[in-house]
Amino acid sequence: MTTARSLPAATAVTESLSVPQFSVISGAQVQAALRGRETQVMELVETIYRLHGDGESVNPPSYFLRFPDRPSSRIIALPASIGGQVRVDGLKWISSFPGNVAAGVPRASAVLILNDHDTGYPFACLESSIVSATRTAASAALAADRLSRGRPRPRRVGFLGVGLIARYIHTFLNGTGWSFDEIGVHDLSADSAAGFRGYLEQSGGGGDITVYDTAEELIRSSDLVVLATVAAEPHVTDPSWFDHHPVVLHVSLRDLAPEILLTATNIVDDIEHCQKANTSTHLAEQNTGSRDFLDGTLNDVIAGRVTVPADRTVVFSPFGLGVLDLAVGKFVYDEIVRSGELKVIDDFFHERHRYGPTASANALAEQGQPRQQPAVRRVRGRSTGLRPMR
Repeated sequence: MTTARSLPAATAVTESLSVPQFSVISGAQVQAALRGRETQVMELVETIYRLHGDGESVNPPSYFLRFPDRPSSRIIALPASIGGQVRVDGLKWISSFPGNVAAGVPRASAVLILNDHDTGYPFACLESSIVSATRTAASAALAADRLSRGRPRPRRVGFLGVGLIARYIHTFLNGTGWSFDEIGVHDLSADSAAGFRGYLEQSGGGGDITVYDTAEELIRSSDLVVLATVAAEPHVTDPSWFDHHPVVLHVSLRDLAPEILLTATNIVDDIEHCQKANTSTHLAEQNTGSRDFLDGTLNDVIAGRVTVPADRTVVFSPFGLGVLDLAVGKFVYDEIVRSGELKVIDDFFHERHRYGPTASANALAEQGQPRQQPAVRRVRGRSTGLRPMR
């Protein structure tokens, strides 16, 4: 039962909330905010993995919108929430239309919505293909570092599939202290392979560059293998290609046959997320009827609960967590606030009070209180304070 005494307290709590301003952040702004901050973003991703592992997040399954008339295409919704000191909710809405590539249009496009923790109101919309590629690359670079600590640091890296994600992973490896003696490239498209070679030559970082004719040659010649294709089902099927026990960043999730996973140490970002949608790990579970081949999560490795052997192939299969997109998006938002370049959409929310501006003013007048304009949280020139925890 609600008592008269409890009403003022509830009213006070309600009136202390304010509707945030709404801003739109372009891809150019996102790129500028992230440029040169590879180490900082990788540390942030590690922080979020720790929060997620400690239960300080909500990361429900991704939702797939598929089309009977376009079976190869999909749009995916990734809702998520981060607690702890971060306190932000949101949604990434990302499309994958492979047919775009033939027309010279990027396969993926995305937006990210950030929601205020206290009111639930969205306060920013970001172009998110760069956010998505950045969090994927940061996660891959973090895994490369953590999974190779108990073995000689890889000096030969091979990229199988050389689109946007491969480019961002190379950027993050370069930006977080990696250098290689040899860099291998293979793609089904000779033009794409040649283009990636040109990018590598321009980007610097050293290493002899070789374009391989086959996936087998690339894998056998690499200590660190980056799988970043758009394959819908396994096409790498021979476990003997991995007899030299490389570290494999299986970011595209469906390249490897279950037989290869069953001979490897398998690390994922989140077990429940990876075991669906016919990923390679999901197929391995279906084939064996068990998840015993999964050794743990990257956070388990970071926390020391799982030790990765040096004499076995190790495969990292990250399904991609929405909490990482939120964290990187919030990082971008805070950087742009600090720069004073946040583009606020005036009057995006038409009504900022439950009963409308006139009703609100009249209600206050009847209570003998001065009329007030609805509160608006000012964001220009100050940070909302997302920092990696040390």
